Amino acid sequence: MAFTPTDYVLMDCGTGRKFADEGWTLADPKSTKPALVRAVYEKKTFDLRDDLEGFYKFADWLPIKRTLSHSCAPVTYKSKGMASYLGLENLYITFSGYYPQIGANMETCSFKETEAYSVCARLPEDNDRILVVASAGNTARAFAKVCSDNNIPLLLSIPEDNINALWFKKPLNSCVKIIASPKGSDYFDAITLSDKVCSSPKFMAEGGAKNIARRDGMGTTLLSAVAHIGRIPDAYFQAIGSGTGTIAVWENNLRLIEDGRYGTHKMRLYPSQNDPFTIMYDSWKMKSRELAPMTPEQARHCAAVIDAKVLSNRKPPYSLAGGLYDAMCDASGDMYKVSNEELAIWKKRFKELEGIDIYSAAAVAAASVEMAVKDGSVKKDEIIMLNITGGGEELSKSQTDVVYAVPDLVLDPSLSEEEIISAVEKLF
Repeated sequence: MAFTPTDYVLMDCGTGRKFADEGWTLADPKSTKPALVRAVYEKKTFDLRDDLEGFYKFADWLPIKRTLSHSCAPVTYKSKGMASYLGLENLYITFSGYYPQIGANMETCSFKETEAYSVCARLPEDNDRILVVASAGNTARAFAKVCSDNNIPLLLSIPEDNINALWFKKPLNSCVKIIASPKGSDYFDAITLSDKVCSSPKFMAEGGAKNIARRDGMGTTLLSAVAHIGRIPDAYFQAIGSGTGTIAVWENNLRLIEDGRYGTHKMRLYPSQNDPFTIMYDSWKMKSRELAPMTPEQARHCAAVIDAKVLSNRKPPYSLAGGLYDAMCDASGDMYKVSNEELAIWKKRFKELEGIDIYSAAAVAAASVEMAVKDGSVKKDEIIMLNITGGGEELSKSQTDVVYAVPDLVLDPSLSEEEIISAVEKLF
C-alpha cells in the first residue's frame, strides 16, 4: 500500500505568516528577522498509525514523503526504581535507545534516530543532491545508520576527537562518507566545514534545528509519552546541547492542546546543561534573549572539560523567534546545570534503579530531576516526563561485535570553500 503523506503548510514563528513548503524549505523567504518555521498539519488530532511500523506510527504529525526501513520508536514506561528513590508518584521515562526488555530497540542507542528517520523520509526518492550533516557524535551515528540502510547518499562532518562515537553493528554502505575537523577542534568547527561544502549545488544542508522534519521527529518523544500516559505531562526534563528537542516537544504540546483530548495545559520545561558548558543556562538565568558571550577558545575548553560531549553547541537556536527562549517563556519552567561529578553519580544510580546503562547527557537530565525535587519545582504527585535521550550501549556492545568508522578526510575548516569542495567531491 502506497504511503500517503499528511498535508501541511509552514508557519513563520516570528510573523505567523503561512506558506507552502517547497520541499526542503528551512526558513521563510519573506522574513526579515531570524525565525524558525513550523509545520501546521491539516490533521489536528493525534492518533497512532496502526498501518505503519516503528517510528512511522507517528506519521500524521511528520512532514515526510515516504517511510524508510528498520525504524524504531521511543518507548515510555512508568518508573518504579527512580520514582521510589525520589519520592515521585508519577514519573514516566521516555527511553530512546537499546533496552529490549521494555521494547526499545534503537540500534544506535540514541534518540537521534528519531531525527534521522524523519529528515531522510522528507527527502523525495528522486533526490539527486548529497545530504550533509554536521554532528558532535550521536546524530552522525544515527544518520549514518539510516542512510546506509536505505542507500541515501550522505556526507557527515564531525570533530575528529569524537570519531569513537561512530560505531556500528556492520560496516557502512559506501554511500556514506565522513569528513572531520582536526584533533582539538569542536562541533562548531565541524559545522564550518559542512557550511563550506554546502556552497556547492551538489550538496544540501540538512538544516539542523531549522529543519521541521528534525524537530517533529524529536517531538515524537512527547507523543510516545502522551500515548502511554493518556494526557500531557505537567513537567518535562531533558539535557540540551542545542535545545532543539525541547523546542520540538513544546511545539507538539501546542498541537496536542489544539486536539484537546489530552489536556489543554502547557507542560513546564526543565532543560539542563553540563557545567561548565552552560551558554543557554547562563542566558536564561539572566532572562536574556541574547546568548551569553562565549569565545571560540572558551567553547573549545568547556567542550573538552564536560563529560557529555554532545551538549556542546555554542550557537544553539536559542534567540530566534520560535527558539528555546520563546519556548521557555511560553511554557515556563527553569534550567539546571549539572557537573561531571553529579552526572557520574546518576549514570551509576540510573543503572541500579532502572536496570540499564545511559549516556552522560541522559544522566544530566536524570540529575536535574533530583534537583527539581529538592528545590520544590515539582510536586510528588505531578505527572513528570523524563526524556532519556540515549542508553543501552553497554548492553548492545556486550551482545555483538561492533565496527568503528574512520574519516575519509580530515580537513582544516580554515581552508577555502574551493579547496574543501574539491577534496570532498572526489569522495563521491
